[in-house]
Amino acid sequence: FDSLPPAHYKETMNTILVWMQQSETKLSVPQVAIADYEIMEQRLRELKALQSSLQEQQKGLNYLSSTVEELSRKAPAEVTQSYRAEVEVVLGRWKKLSALLAEHCQKLEERVTKLQRFQNDTKTLKKWMAEVDVFLKEEWPALGDSEALEKQLEQC
Repeated sequence: FDSLPPAHYKETMNTILVWMQQSETKLSVPQVAIADYEIMEQRLRELKALQSSLQEQQKGLNYLSSTVEELSRKAPAEVTQSYRAEVEVVLGRWKKLSALLAEHCQKLEERVTKLQRFQNDTKTLKKWMAEVDVFLKEEWPALGDSEALEKQLEQC
């Protein structure tokens, strides 16, 4: 029995594998260009929640690694080797998942910032265009009214 990990090891392994599968599925959603700020913000909140969940699951991953290390001191080499291989596969997937999640968050944060800037610039431009439209629709001063013509020239 010393050469077998505790029951909690298998439970933790299964929990982490299920969590990773669900997370990989969430991250496999194709990245599309979205021009709706609210949708992009929602997706960013989902990714941030996934990052928090990743940090919570880290404890389980640490437990698996330490359990395999303890097992390697007690169990025969062939038993230890199979558990080490299992944990190495999980650690590899974990690393890829973590990097992909960080990359998605970074890209989405950049896109949200750009979209916000674009929306602000568009709002400013529309306001300016409305002011220009009002100006262009104003009545032109009479040719003899040099003061009004000068004022309009300044506005132009």
